[in-house]
Amino acid sequence: MAILKSELRQGRNTFFIWTAVIAFMLGICVLIYPEMKGQMSEISGMFADMGSFSAAFGMDRINFGEFAGFFGVECGNILGLGGAFFAALTGISALAKEEKERTAEFLLTHPVSRKKIVMQKWCVVFIQITILNLVIIGVTVLSAFIIDESLDKKTFALLFFAYFILQIEISAVCFGISAFISRSGLGIGLGIAVSFYFLNIISNLTEDAKFLKYITPFGYTDGADIITNGSIEIKYLFVGVILTIIGILAAFWKYQKKDII
Repeated sequence: MAILKSELRQGRNTFFIWTAVIAFMLGICVLIYPEMKGQMSEISGMFADMGSFSAAFGMDRINFGEFAGFFGVECGNILGLGGAFFAALTGISALAKEEKERTAEFLLTHPVSRKKIVMQKWCVVFIQITILNLVIIGVTVLSAFIIDESLDKKTFALLFFAYFILQIEISAVCFGISAFISRSGLGIGLGIAVSFYFLNIISNLTEDAKFLKYITPFGYTDGADIITNGSIEIKYLFVGVILTIIGILAAFWKYQKKDII
């Protein structure tokens, strides 16, 4: 538990900054909805006729005049990208930073097995992502209350759950990669998050690219799909869970064999 507490303490500033920024932007997005509500019906119709652009972001399948539709696209992009970036950066630095910062020797002199080190570091990633999402849910509920908009419990529960799993998946994939690298992997982490995002956009453009939704976690967090169908695409979610498990197992396997200097 000493490593877990130490990691939480060391990463608290970064965690607070990311949480504050994402929560602030999400709160502002919700609070400006009443100012735009009157124009949303016209905007929704306009976006629906923009062909491939509308399809790429799912704007041809939802109504911007409704709060759920507005939240699913506008606020969903903030939560999706912001959460993905945070998850990627947290996961990719978890195991690699010890070698980068030359603290591995000190860490490994403690009477703790490498397996427990990986376990505690993954717990730190999981705890930070969980708290981030709890704060975001709280900010969303409070902001919706301020503007007197009711939240459809099922729809918003599915949206928040999907984004939480997305962040866990991306962090797990990056966590696994972090065991294989010995220097800063921030570029790799951000690249993975951005690549996943654009793969989902491409998959929305044509039926021939639909298979990409099996690769990207944004495939099961598509707000338009969740709001329209009232459910998460289990087939895409299942693949995401498999990739999450593979990422975590890869971290355990590699870190126990790794020659750390």
